Amino acid sequence: MAGAESRTFRAVRMGWVDLMALWRVRATVDDRPGFLAVLTASLALRSVNILSVQVHATESGAVDDFLVDAPDTLGEEDLLAAVTRGRGRDPWVSRTEAHRLVDPPTEALAAAARVTRDPDDLADALADLLRATVTHTASEPAGPTAGLANGVIHIPDPGGGVVRVTRDGPPFTPAEYARAHALADLAAQVSHLSGVRWRVALPSGDEIEVRPAGADDAEGIAAMYARCTRATLRLRFLGGPPVVRIAPPPGATLVALAGAGQVVAAGTVTFDGLEAEVELLVEDAAQRRGVGTTLARRLVEIAADAGAEVVHAHAHEEDAAFVRTVERLGLETVRTYERPIITLSGRLRVPDESGSVVGLAGEPA
Repeated sequence: MAGAESRTFRAVRMGWVDLMALWRVRATVDDRPGFLAVLTASLALRSVNILSVQVHATESGAVDDFLVDAPDTLGEEDLLAAVTRGRGRDPWVSRTEAHRLVDPPTEALAAAARVTRDPDDLADALADLLRATVTHTASEPAGPTAGLANGVIHIPDPGGGVVRVTRDGPPFTPAEYARAHALADLAAQVSHLSGVRWRVALPSGDEIEVRPAGADDAEGIAAMYARCTRATLRLRFLGGPPVVRIAPPPGATLVALAGAGQVVAAGTVTFDGLEAEVELLVEDAAQRRGVGTTLARRLVEIAADAGAEVVHAHAHEEDAAFVRTVERLGLETVRTYERPIITLSGRLRVPDESGSVVGLAGEPA
């Protein structure tokens, strides 16, 4: 395979790709030692170069999905015959294009990035990822709402109804269904977050709006940084340059807006397994008005809703205001010192006397 990858790279770099006869080949083989080798040997006898291979585990055997470079003299029937001689069952072949040299994990990540930017792109992202036809149908009580049956994928549409995914061939595998479902789950989460807005009355009597941040808010956050004093930025960024970061799902970045939609605070929650980390900055003119506490409380709620058990917040040892903000959240916090950094860790979910898991406010999680 190393030689195949090297050959592919040279072809792309030197502009030879258009001269290559690229094919997708799929077949089911017995999931036993040596059977994949028999299939690849049969292809090699016809001078078929395997560029990439992906294996899907199914109940009927291992479904092997190849991207191959075949001599121009070979046609569809030749490739089907080579697969059959190699003990491949239910063979399927199709000509493909150079852009399919991208490996499946990269394609899946690109699809995820696409629905993160716009969850309404779910149908088109699924169509490109699975090379399929995607339609939307209303959910009927007697019809499927999720699953893979009779060669058709059904998954819930975040906007309501059911997404129906079909293609002429090859049949979908359980792994492809899992990818489709995961992509739909991501789109649903992004849709939920992007639609959430809170109007909050502050103790000062002012009112702010808190909502999830998107890529379009980067400029507003940068402008807020520019209005902050050097002292505030030093405490937040520990002397380094201020960096605008919009956390991708499952994390989230929230902004607090005042007046005519001006960003006056921004906070981020990110996840590492069952632990979450919260970061927060309020511009100088909006401090000591409850903005930071309001934003921090929403971030912790997001962490709790996502199933986090512990939330951490890192503060400069001189940033007493941020420490007070975290302690106002009502969590039992533990301080850890690594000067000049203080880490405050609060447990979101703890077992009560009965052994049940209790979340924020003492309610069953």
